[in-house]
Amino acid sequence: MSAKDIWLNKVKWTDDGLVPVIAQDAASGTVLMFAWMNREALKLTAERGEAVYWSRSRKKLWHKGEESGHVQKVKEIRLDCDEDVVLLKVEQVGGIACHTGRNHCFFQQLEKCQWVTVDPVLKDPAEIYKR
Repeated sequence: MSAKDIWLNKVKWTDDGLVPVIAQDAASGTVLMFAWMNREALKLTAERGEAVYWSRSRKKLWHKGEESGHVQKVKEIRLDCDEDVVLLKVEQVGGIACHTGRNHCFFQQLEKCQWVTVDPVLKDPAEIYKR
């Protein structure tokens, strides 16, 4: 590790080397999504200025928007008071952060003990993910 990467040591990584990450729209404050990063993902995010996450299901780095084009341009990277959660303030290119074609991933709301979809699909996922 180079001296310029020493900042990564301040993060309290989980036992499996990950840190939870919240992506928030820098302009509106809307929480767009939750994901995970490993050291390499956080380092690449800081270097590129675009969000790179760790996909636990695929077990590989995931450059947000690599398939959809809906990249997240990072405006700020913050670490919480316990140093175990990262907040990214981003510009969400295309206005779609969720793989379901919605603006954000938190589109289900609890109403009378039932989860109700309260936010519309902005673009059909079949049109976004043609591969």
